[in-house]
Amino acid sequence: MTMARATMPGLERDVQLRASGVVIQGTFAVPPEPVGVVLFAHGSGSGRFSTRNRFVADVLRQGALATLLVDLLTSEEDAVDQLTREFRFDIPRLADRLIGAIDWLGEQPEAATLPVGLFGASTGGGAALIASARRPDRVLAVVSRGGRPDLAGDALPAVRAPTLLIVGGDDRSVIELNRQAMAFMKARVELEIVPGATHLFEEPGTLEEVARLARDWFLKHLRSDAPAR
Repeated sequence: MTMARATMPGLERDVQLRASGVVIQGTFAVPPEPVGVVLFAHGSGSGRFSTRNRFVADVLRQGALATLLVDLLTSEEDAVDQLTREFRFDIPRLADRLIGAIDWLGEQPEAATLPVGLFGASTGGGAALIASARRPDRVLAVVSRGGRPDLAGDALPAVRAPTLLIVGGDDRSVIELNRQAMAFMKARVELEIVPGATHLFEEPGTLEEVARLARDWFLKHLRSDAPAR
């Protein structure tokens, strides 16, 4: 898949943050006059350099949203995971790291007062929902791309943030898993199915549609004039 990264406002900088007792790496960017900040929860075997997530992050920054992409696993954990895959489905571990990143954002002068959105991909979708349930006053919106919200388990009824689930039309097993998770959620939740897209949204125009849907959802729910939940 070939994607041209858009020219985006906001200078990226590498950051380190302590989360759940370990130091993780991130990429933080703040455009002029941001209206919110979106924290990315990557999926199985991915990280802050994910081409897909960076493409979406570019589009969000064009919409006046700051972004923080993080490696939820340390380099040592990632090396083990590449062989055993034992950490990528450790959803509680990933959620704890996300919560640490949310708290870190609250300590940054340029982000401390901004409402937070979470963008989860694949297994990161489940971790994002758990983190939103544990930081309900901080996380005001969630978007899941090809995600596994079912992996949030018992946390699903506790989610308060409006949630958008985006799934490819040809990703039939994941569509069903998303529908099952929706049945347990009490927060506002919508399912958007992108026609002709498979799990990774590699088909022409499909990732652009994901980015547009995510940007519009975050702007709708993170702006200061957004309706109360």
